[in-house]
Amino acid sequence: MMAHLDWSTLDPAILPPVAWVLVATAFLLGSIPFGLLLGRLRGIDLRTVGSGNIGATNAARAMGRGMGLVVYLLDLAKGLLPVLLAGLWLDDPALGAGAKELAQGATGLAAVLGHCYTPWLAFKGGKGVATACAAIVAVEPLAFVAGGLAWLFARATTGWVGLASMVMCAVFPLAWLVLQRDAQVPRPAGLVVAWSAIALLVVARHRANIARMYAGTEPRSGRRAAAAASRQGASPDEGGKLKRT
Repeated sequence: MMAHLDWSTLDPAILPPVAWVLVATAFLLGSIPFGLLLGRLRGIDLRTVGSGNIGATNAARAMGRGMGLVVYLLDLAKGLLPVLLAGLWLDDPALGAGAKELAQGATGLAAVLGHCYTPWLAFKGGKGVATACAAIVAVEPLAFVAGGLAWLFARATTGWVGLASMVMCAVFPLAWLVLQRDAQVPRPAGLVVAWSAIALLVVARHRANIARMYAGTEPRSGRRAAAAASRQGASPDEGGKLKRT
């Protein structure tokens, strides 16, 4: 059973000017390419190595897990801070039902859009997964936990990090609906709509991964990578790809 939604709360007119300032700020903050900047400090252009992505996964492949973690945390901050601020500044009943949730959803979506389509890189960017995670944590940590468990399951069963990330983002809005199922009144629709849009965006940003999965050339990680290597008489390299032995 899932919560009922109040679709009238999607009206942008219920948002005050400060909410739109936060949305614009979230986009600009999300557009900062931390992975690329840190890579340049190491003399590495992430766009020319590995998957060519500027996010945490490719940063870990190119610069080690430590730097990958730093990039991940910075990308998390891009989604976390603006959504937290939206929740704090618009937590006012006088604004009307759903204003806070619509602002939180809009700022989270703006941060992810900024990460994926940064104007500083000709509107190219990362895949938005870490920033999306932070946008959810800022509002409903339990929804993030549910998505994280889905990520672990998908990665363990397939070895595909990209697929696990897509599954996780799809679970976020569904988990929120389940968590809100006991609400006595319909819940504002802003968060679910924004998080669903984020999930679709993450899938769209993984379209190259999807094509490689279909072709059987997508790198796997963990035990699945080792199993694939043993079947083909190869060993996995650091990125999960197979190299002949």
